[in-house]
Amino acid sequence: MTMFSLRVRTEEFPVAGRFAISRGSRSEIHVVLVEITGEGYVGRGECVPYARYDETVEGVIETILSVESVLKTGISRETLQNLLPSGAARNALDCALWDWEAKAAGKRVWDIAGSPELLPVTTAYTLSFAPPEEMAAHASKNAHRPLLKVKLGAANDLPRIEAVRAAAPHSTIIVDANEGWTADDYEALAPQLVAHNVALVEQPFPAGKDDVLKDVERVLPVCADESCHDRASLERLRGKYDFINIKLDKTGGLTEAIALKKEALAAGFGIMVGCMLGTSLAMAPALLLAQDAKFVDLDGPLLLSSDRPNALTFKGSLIEPPTQNLWG
Repeated sequence: MTMFSLRVRTEEFPVAGRFAISRGSRSEIHVVLVEITGEGYVGRGECVPYARYDETVEGVIETILSVESVLKTGISRETLQNLLPSGAARNALDCALWDWEAKAAGKRVWDIAGSPELLPVTTAYTLSFAPPEEMAAHASKNAHRPLLKVKLGAANDLPRIEAVRAAAPHSTIIVDANEGWTADDYEALAPQLVAHNVALVEQPFPAGKDDVLKDVERVLPVCADESCHDRASLERLRGKYDFINIKLDKTGGLTEAIALKKEALAAGFGIMVGCMLGTSLAMAPALLLAQDAKFVDLDGPLLLSSDRPNALTFKGSLIEPPTQNLWG
């Protein structure tokens, strides 16, 4: 088994303007970069610690360093699943191991995964939470995009959608309530959003208070985000959600994400593939999951004012597969 040396550090990237959801906003992101070296090859992975899940940059780095001694004696992706829980720290290490394995084998990562060669996919483009007139202006600039994701979760959500729909009449719209609605909000808003051709709402209710979804008529399909992390989440989502949003920082890497997708499809869930706000290195592994997903939301690099070298190529909202110089 290959013995690895480990390098881990935090990096900052500026957001293009301001990124806002109903819980707050930010003008920069802090990511954790992992590099593992073995047999002359370097594998890389990136994660984005998320405060909503009680993660911090310092805590994630500490968790990664806790397995350094195991890396030095040899580790596999399968072993890693039992060493660390799902979350950002395991994601960075898992994706670094995938990257290293592809490089060491002289193959592309989809060959390692037993998947067909990756094709370009269309991503959503996110409109940050803002007053209706500001969101309309942003929507107008991006009305050429086929899929827009609109951040909601507070009063005046209907005027926001009305403004966005008027500014982007031909785009498919999905909305993300970020746990900000009540049951009354859903029952009042859902039929009106359907009338404006909204296709999906993500996580309308808080993750621990979503049993109400068993009792409401889901006229607007509902996607689990904060309620779905890994395969252990699926059983309690039955009868409540129509879709799940798979994010690598929640599953703890590509290995678990592939398994989660398979089980979710078998259980009848639709698939959305999403992301935290990260660089192209964080998006690249998720493209393996996105090939046949109903909704793809991997626009993180489009929302930054700078990205990594050898970044993903975006042609409008179309994402090209990663080059070997980036990942995999």
